[in-house]
Amino acid sequence: MLVNMLDAKSQLSRLVKAALAGEEVIIASHGKAQVKLVPCAAAAGLKEPGGLAALSIQPSQVDEAFGEAVDQHVAELFNL
Repeated sequence: MLVNMLDAKSQLSRLVKAALAGEEVIIASHGKAQVKLVPCAAAAGLKEPGGLAALSIQPSQVDEAFGEAVDQHVAELFNL
């Protein structure tokens, strides 16, 4: 559906519903297509807020990540 800018301003709700239903909605100005109205897609891999809360990280795992052995390994990798 091709809609001019003035009509798009007054019919935005209807146009959004049409785009959500899969219809191609193009808004034109002075007879030239300017923008296409499309639904936002959820970003791949993102779920609900707090999704990382389900991970069970134990304090000992955090301690290991910042321990002396890790420091020595990093020092070896970077010739420090």
